Amino acid sequence: MTAGPDAAGLICPVRDDGAPDGPAQRVPDLAAAVAAREPSGDVRWVWRSGRLQYPRLLRSGVGIRRCHDVELVGSLLRARDGESLPSAAGDGTTVAPAESGAARTDRPMLPFEAGDSREPDQAAELAAVLTAHADQLARIRADADPARFGLLAAAESAGALAAAEMSAAGLPWRADVHDRLLTGLLGPRPPVTAGPALRPARLSELAAQITETLGAARPVNPDSPAQLLRALAAGGVRVPSTRSAVLRRVDHPVVPLLLEYKELARLHAANGWSWLDAWVSGGRFRPEYVPGGVVSGRWASRGGGALQIPRLLRQAVVADPGWTLVVADAAQLEPRILAALAGDRPFAQAAAAGDLYQAVAAAIGADRAQAKVALLSAMYGGTGGDGGQSLALLRRRFPAAAAFVEDAARAGEEGRVVRSVLGRTCPPPSAAWRTLTSEPGDPDQARDPGAGPAARARGRFTRNFVVQASAADWALVMLALLRTRLRAAQPATAVPSPGQPELVFFQHDEVIVHCPAAAATAVVTAVEGAAADATRLVFGGTDVSFPMTTAVVGCYADAK
Repeated sequence: MTAGPDAAGLICPVRDDGAPDGPAQRVPDLAAAVAAREPSGDVRWVWRSGRLQYPRLLRSGVGIRRCHDVELVGSLLRARDGESLPSAAGDGTTVAPAESGAARTDRPMLPFEAGDSREPDQAAELAAVLTAHADQLARIRADADPARFGLLAAAESAGALAAAEMSAAGLPWRADVHDRLLTGLLGPRPPVTAGPALRPARLSELAAQITETLGAARPVNPDSPAQLLRALAAGGVRVPSTRSAVLRRVDHPVVPLLLEYKELARLHAANGWSWLDAWVSGGRFRPEYVPGGVVSGRWASRGGGALQIPRLLRQAVVADPGWTLVVADAAQLEPRILAALAGDRPFAQAAAAGDLYQAVAAAIGADRAQAKVALLSAMYGGTGGDGGQSLALLRRRFPAAAAFVEDAARAGEEGRVVRSVLGRTCPPPSAAWRTLTSEPGDPDQARDPGAGPAARARGRFTRNFVVQASAADWALVMLALLRTRLRAAQPATAVPSPGQPELVFFQHDEVIVHCPAAAATAVVTAVEGAAADATRLVFGGTDVSFPMTTAVVGCYADAK
């Protein structure tokens, strides 16, 4: 389907291979046409981008169950086939943005990929979407594991539907609670002036105390790193930077003041009154999610910091009267993902326990903290420190799991790509990285001294990618299945209606469902069922369990 500038649009039926199954039909009201067809059977809508087109349907009160998102699936295929654009990423990788201008010469070029900002003609766009869809289906069928990659494409497309629906529903947010929290920490809201924004009272007090403690002759601006460094040096404190981690190592009475200032200034800048005005309305925080916004498949957000809600401000996330929040997250997801990926039976048996870190600790003869450090080091590339001995024990006790991530790291160091369990592909190394790490043609010429660090950095990236991207695969499939379960009792074309549970938040391995209090038990069951089905679909007959920790609360802050 394609949408026009008004309510009209074009719809064309397609066969299983993506070829048109009849002429395109121009409909005067696209939302009404979708609503009429959605209940008729197992419909999957094909469109350029759910991000661009689904919100319009939602505003008309029309929801859909399934789609094929040409934009998102195209990104997956371009990454798989190495059609990526170089970047200056520090690990020597390249990126594959959702709307990339790079294209193979042997695949269809969509009008909206060509860098033309003008709105394409509806008929031309529909023809291009149909051609691209058929091409994508053929490329998925040609995959080494088409069932898995097809599941990834379907989950990515379903994620776009969930993202638009969550933005439309909004996360319940009490502006009065948020304002009260800010006032308690920062003082009353400063008045708006024509000049520079005024500091809240508490920040002004701290700035004055910092100046006094340093004995500075002139007021010190804690927001200026250069000015603060000079003032610290004049006061006998020489530090390489004003970062909090650096300051915490300094024994001086000004340090607690600076750390408090930094924390409160960050809150004021990121989630202060201006944020509240911009992002919260009608009792809802409505962010714009970006499915697949990170190369690992994790989501991002456009403005509002939806995926970084400070713990303090979770007090403002309060269910409506008579409703509740079901907050669910996958416990210790990434280590369990590694256990399933590696097929390491002893590790899988440890992962079957309620507390994976405690089970690993018992297996390697260490305490829980040491086991956690060792396990995270294995996944993220740490080698030494206090966890070095425990890491060595972990490798001996769970050799298959250790070998799995070591193989991924080696692939990265050698310039190869790695893939998630469903086939999401990491970006390839850049040309600059290949030049830096290549062996010199002259045997008497020394290799560039930066080659080793660059190779190891990419190895750490690919080591983590296989685990994190596979975790994103599992979480996305779980989200899609949960969405389906929550919508099962609703009319086929309706957005969640009053009195129906609705997904309102998703972050990596955590979901929040806002539902009537009487429906909470059913929602918890739906979450657990979605997690079990996701495990079966993604990992088949694995022995690894993926338990969901659920909390039924009136306020997000009470969940954990």
